Amino acid sequence: MKRLGSVRVTASGLLRDCTGRRSKARPPFALLVGLIMKRLGSVQRKIPCVFVTEVKEEPSSKREHQPFKVLATETISHKALDADIYSAIPTEKVDGTCCYVTTYKDQPYLWARLDRKPNKQAEKRFKNFLHSKENPKEFFWNVEEDFKPAPECWIPAKETEQINGNPVPDENGHIPGWVPVEKNNKQYCWHSSVVNYEFEIALVLKHHPDDSGLLEISAVPLSDLLEQTLELIGTNINGNPYGLGSKKHPLHLLIPHGAFQIRNVPSLKHNDLVSWFEDCKEGKIEGIVWHCSDGCLIKVHRHHLGLCWPIPDTYMNSRPVIINMNLNKCDSAFDIKCLFNHFLKIDNQKFVRLKDIIFDV
Repeated sequence: MKRLGSVRVTASGLLRDCTGRRSKARPPFALLVGLIMKRLGSVQRKIPCVFVTEVKEEPSSKREHQPFKVLATETISHKALDADIYSAIPTEKVDGTCCYVTTYKDQPYLWARLDRKPNKQAEKRFKNFLHSKENPKEFFWNVEEDFKPAPECWIPAKETEQINGNPVPDENGHIPGWVPVEKNNKQYCWHSSVVNYEFEIALVLKHHPDDSGLLEISAVPLSDLLEQTLELIGTNINGNPYGLGSKKHPLHLLIPHGAFQIRNVPSLKHNDLVSWFEDCKEGKIEGIVWHCSDGCLIKVHRHHLGLCWPIPDTYMNSRPVIINMNLNKCDSAFDIKCLFNHFLKIDNQKFVRLKDIIFDV
């Protein structure tokens, strides 16, 4: 909770005075967003489900070729209760690929998620161990021999446990980590399209600072995003559930984790969540991520509740969006084919929804 002069702003966005009584005044939306964002955690490991889960032996609707489903029971997990889930901040779970901004070559850099995975022999041993119903945490890993080599610039995710200087694999047998996104690396060309290291900026989608019902695409200094994790969405990411761009003119954007707070979240009951996802406009999202006061993140995905994703009409595409690049217009400053140049050409324009953004090229 952050103090604002003689009042305090609570996680729900209400003001309370120094006696704890609710104040009639409300802070500006931009101020609330700024305060809330400072509390939110970053994604440095696999996020657990808010409910205890169970495995059902039928084909997964989330992952092709996976012969089982992971479904939520009606019991809230101990991890969620220990993290005080009832006072956590609920935010939209965005469907993309995870990124991270931290320093590289003495400047802020975008990093792509790259988990180190075991080689075939170690993976076979690990799967046999799991089939014997053993606890995955008790499996012995030889990190130097059991894992495929990582790029020299690879770093483990911040919250990865380490023993004797070596990162410890998670319960899935992976070591979460990051690699820097270099300008000319074809493997990460869509990541590269949303950053410009010469000007040290990134293309970011978030709420407009003065209007919670309006989305905004802007060029944000990478230094403002340092040590944050973000989601990369767009044409060539995860099947493009938000319908951005086209094959001929791909469009990608970064969304800071926790950027879209959910204002009318239902109670933490299985049936209430199912009804909210199915019937409410704000529920047309992939899932919910709760940001807890201790930094812990807890989630629920539509698939945990047996619901479909992707869906035709997403909540993200139900709101208007404005382009505010906040840059001096200078077409010669950017490559003619780059996203920054395309957005400069439609700067200050407003669109009914994200899907409607089309570049005139």
